[in-house]
Amino acid sequence: MPSTIRTTTLPSGEAVPVLGQGTWKMGEDARRRADEVNALKLGLDLGMTLIDTAEMYASGGAEEVVADAIAGRRDEVFVVSKVLPANASRTGVPAACEASLRHLRTDRIDLYLLHWPGSVPLAETVEAFEALKRAGKIRHWGVSNFDTHEMEELVSLPAGDSVQTNQILYNLSQRGPEFDLAPWSRQRGIPLMAYSPVDQGVLARNTRLEAIAARHDATAAQIALAWVMAQDGVIAIPKASRQEHIRQNVAALDIELTAEDFAEIDRAFPPPRQKSGLQMI
Repeated sequence: MPSTIRTTTLPSGEAVPVLGQGTWKMGEDARRRADEVNALKLGLDLGMTLIDTAEMYASGGAEEVVADAIAGRRDEVFVVSKVLPANASRTGVPAACEASLRHLRTDRIDLYLLHWPGSVPLAETVEAFEALKRAGKIRHWGVSNFDTHEMEELVSLPAGDSVQTNQILYNLSQRGPEFDLAPWSRQRGIPLMAYSPVDQGVLARNTRLEAIAARHDATAAQIALAWVMAQDGVIAIPKASRQEHIRQNVAALDIELTAEDFAEIDRAFPPPRQKSGLQMI
């Protein structure tokens, strides 16, 4: 792994890059498939060896794009995928996992997440995840879109403290998790995985971030991404289907935001003063 990619540590002790690659909306258009695959391959070449996907994305199509990108280099990659809440039962989890394994053309998923809280009892989902671990189908498991009270419930369950991450919507436009979820997670050594760290491109056009970016010879999107990665115990997983954006994302790792930058960002995007419900897209 290139030294430019910093890492953070999962509760298991495994180190993963703080900058990975998202795949939401990939696999939806066959005409874009080659570009998507090549972008992911370049990301791997540059050290972004964590790739996040889900059974929901293009109904498995994104997992198939990932399969093309990691072909011949599976052992280099930390693959994250997700099971839908509707499939999170004792029998549904293994069936969904097998489908994801087929789409990904691999024998194991490194980190398997429950996509968001659903109606299946959490204890049942955790049991199913633990069974998959014992079978060697997954190496670790975690959750996504869980707020603090849901994490509290999770870790109170048998084997619930084996959770490795919570993937959430977190960016400068959505700082709500900083009120209690982020401190709770840091205290327990559970990294947050930030999806849409540039707010689906909205922050790339922010004039206040552009002013900060000018001081760093960077783009507003790079400043937004650098800010997310500067947060302790946070992994950013931006989606990029163009090689130019892949290179820009990696370059954001070299941006060292100053105290002045952080203060200016806080004025433009104030941190939360009270609890708000966790947002998701």
